[in-house]
Amino acid sequence: MAYEVRSIVAVYRFAQLTAAVFLSQSIPVFLYSKICPTPFVPFAVLQLRCSAGVMVTASHNPKEDNGYKVYWENGAQITAPHDKGIAAAILENMAPWAESWSFKKDHPLLKDPLKDMLAAYKDKLKTMCHYGAINAATPVKFVYTPMHGVGQDYIMDGLSSFQLKPFVSVELQKNPDPDFPTVKYPNPEEGKSALDLAVAAAEKSGARVILANDPDADRLALAEKLESGTWKIFSGNEIGTLLGWWMWHSFEESKKDNIKPGDCYMIASTVSSKMLRSLATIEGFHFEETLTGFKWIANRADVLRKEGKTVLFGFEEAIGFMCGDFVLDKDGVSACLIAAEMTAWLETKGLTIQQQLEKLFEKYGYHITNNSYFLCYEADVIEAMFERLRNYEGTKSYPKTCGKFHVKHVRDLTAGFDDSQKDNKPILPVSKSSQMITFTFEEGIVATLRTSGTEPKIKYYTEICGKPGKETREELEQRLNDLVTSLVEEYFQPEKNNIRPKAD
Repeated sequence: MAYEVRSIVAVYRFAQLTAAVFLSQSIPVFLYSKICPTPFVPFAVLQLRCSAGVMVTASHNPKEDNGYKVYWENGAQITAPHDKGIAAAILENMAPWAESWSFKKDHPLLKDPLKDMLAAYKDKLKTMCHYGAINAATPVKFVYTPMHGVGQDYIMDGLSSFQLKPFVSVELQKNPDPDFPTVKYPNPEEGKSALDLAVAAAEKSGARVILANDPDADRLALAEKLESGTWKIFSGNEIGTLLGWWMWHSFEESKKDNIKPGDCYMIASTVSSKMLRSLATIEGFHFEETLTGFKWIANRADVLRKEGKTVLFGFEEAIGFMCGDFVLDKDGVSACLIAAEMTAWLETKGLTIQQQLEKLFEKYGYHITNNSYFLCYEADVIEAMFERLRNYEGTKSYPKTCGKFHVKHVRDLTAGFDDSQKDNKPILPVSKSSQMITFTFEEGIVATLRTSGTEPKIKYYTEICGKPGKETREELEQRLNDLVTSLVEEYFQPEKNNIRPKAD
């Protein structure tokens, strides 16, 4: 069990009470003695062979929020039937047990795993490092920000596993602060508005690369100063492409245990870029997609591991990355250090991060994405918007066009419909608890509309995949932007629905 930075007294007390419930039933508990990254819980579940894990966190949500994240014995977040079983147990025990309020730090079944897990985690990090000498000598300077969260100490402690020099810290953001005073949202996924102080620190120190974690250090943001002097903030899909390529490159260089490419897998959520699918097709490994949410990626990785397969990488476009499989969840700490090593290696080849991304697009085809969201606090508005799409031209009739674009297939994972399949039933699991519709267009674009599971957002994800050497980036971007404009106007209807777009 662990907890992160927000309202430290409250989360620690919540963690204590959770521990007390288990201890009252004579169940041993490992409770971290200080704030720590979320991935340290699933890591410890596997290392210590625990039955479950609990992390008290609201991740990158606003400071007022809090949350409770549960992992099963396989080290992955819970899915059915465990989630339903836990929910049922809660409803059957609405009155707290009397003994649940008593937490004793000297309880014989209570242990602090921090020291052992830090050492074990650093040992795992060392197995992910392939170019220690290059890392030690690199002239590239990095700025790092934990966004007022838990990451600072853990990143700085992990540098030695990669033989990296200390990163430049963002002084006003390096210490844990549950009020997140320098950012409106403590979420590096928001882009420039969340990284202003990091950019200022980079300009002052002469650094050209920024690495950022969210408050519980399970996500990673990446930015680079271009030759033009402007800063490029990489999207989650772009970082996923780069790290996926790097994990494949590192695997090929190491030839680990003579593992065949055909036994290797990469996994991404269905709303994430299909760039790794293109890479897999050419390089000979397997690519799979799952439902949105890292619990699906992690549980699929667990199944593949038990089948003797090697899971090299998993990612979701919301800047969540799983490098290797020693943590079955997104891990911003290992991803941060691996991204730094990738950057150092690229520098020895005379390449920037952006230049390498372009090389990958040239080899595997341009995969252009345009993702954003609208804020909506009214559940009935969301329901009406999606029901309108399901009954667009009469009952149970989805749209056939969007502006000048023509719908080829529709997949509705809320209603359980997919007309790309012979029986009209989707391959991915159906969930009526959230909204999610995907439109595939004749013009080579895929667009997904879905509601967030943790925030008041209606999100859209769009991607156009080009074939190597066939169309320019500019041509693809224009086509995609045209589709997004029509998608917003015709499907979202922001003025009619009174929904607010993402702020710049």
